[in-house]
Amino acid sequence: MSSAAPKVVILGGGLTGISAAIHLRRPWVLFEREDHLGGLAVTRERDGYSFDRTGHWLHLRDAGMKQLVGEILPDQMLQVERRARIFSHGATTLYPFQANLFGLPPEVVKECLLGVIEAKLQPDASEPKNFEEYCLRHFGKGISKHFMIPYNERLWGVSPREITAAWCSRFVPLPNLEQVVAGAVGANAGTLGYNATFAYPKRGGIQTVARALAGRLDPAQVHTRSSLDQLDYQRREVMVGGERMPFAAVVATLPLPELLKRMPGLPEEIETRASQLRCTTLRYLDLATRTRPLADWHWVYVPEQRFPFYRVGIYSNATASMAPPGGGSFYVELADRGPVTEATVRASAQGLSEMGAIVSPADVLFADAREIDYAYVVFDENYYAATREIFAFLEAHAIFPRGRYGAWTYNAMEDALLAGREVAATVDATMAAKSSGEYR
Repeated sequence: MSSAAPKVVILGGGLTGISAAIHLRRPWVLFEREDHLGGLAVTRERDGYSFDRTGHWLHLRDAGMKQLVGEILPDQMLQVERRARIFSHGATTLYPFQANLFGLPPEVVKECLLGVIEAKLQPDASEPKNFEEYCLRHFGKGISKHFMIPYNERLWGVSPREITAAWCSRFVPLPNLEQVVAGAVGANAGTLGYNATFAYPKRGGIQTVARALAGRLDPAQVHTRSSLDQLDYQRREVMVGGERMPFAAVVATLPLPELLKRMPGLPEEIETRASQLRCTTLRYLDLATRTRPLADWHWVYVPEQRFPFYRVGIYSNATASMAPPGGGSFYVELADRGPVTEATVRASAQGLSEMGAIVSPADVLFADAREIDYAYVVFDENYYAATREIFAFLEAHAIFPRGRYGAWTYNAMEDALLAGREVAATVDATMAAKSSGEYR
């Protein structure tokens, strides 16, 4: 494992790590703790049903990434027009809620419209301090009450008052008043949101993309079942599997707290900032049905607390290959962060039936409980100062945290691929400057 000349060490073989390796021009070596590459972009199979690690819909906007995916999977990707829905007040409506009130009970529509108008008429004030204030400022009391606040509280697992407003500019569509009114009467012709379309493999689930990307790497430079034991930033060494090796730079895509735990001798201020990093776990179900889903949507948002889940997706509605003929393959994201019980599964099946997504609760063939330890980073009042100081310290020691959990952020799969491309260019440029004496 050791080498005479220090290489770029890539920690983690998810999409960011793979992308970094593809784009790096300097010698590199990649370590992945699992026995395969892909990170969370993997697919599990059981009895002919296929399940990703919840919804992994690939939203491609960057020309370079479109070209890369086209090259590795020619004629194997479906281009799908998003069918996203909201289920609340007994009605299924279009996404996003704030621009598609049509179909809700009249009293709810009235409350939401009056709230938006009132919010728009308010004079400009100071910037919202948290996400709840952001929602009230931009959407008014009605939309905030009926969707924005309860849904996001269920998703993040913390009060919207604990989350800053800065994270959401890209991910929360902001319709103007005309669009809100048009959506309330069923005349909204546009599709809002960054994820209006997505790409998805015809067969094999999202792991097909990860495998194809990994196929571009030299297997001799990839070490699976290899976890980071320690990173000595002062000596510029990593220890993996009990062996030490020097590094020229590190691309760290494992969760930021896990990286910092493995770095002995951190300054006290960095230890303090590390203790301020927060995230929530995600528990969900891989759920299979005996018959085809009744619902035609790809995913649905559920803000009401009477349901055990806050979001449900149907893989087999993107491509029928994700389930046996006549069956359905679902992911069910649970609001409760506690252990999944039989009662949770029964309530989920009942909820899907009530929503009209499946024939009946008895239609559920099996539901396997799954967990993602690091799911949603909490953008609280400490987030920006903590990450700014941590990243400055790490990069001063040629350690570059990237990816959704390495960079401790909220993003999509394409963002992970772009982060790999960006960090490769950054590392290449930094090392070139250093070798020429320009870098200090």
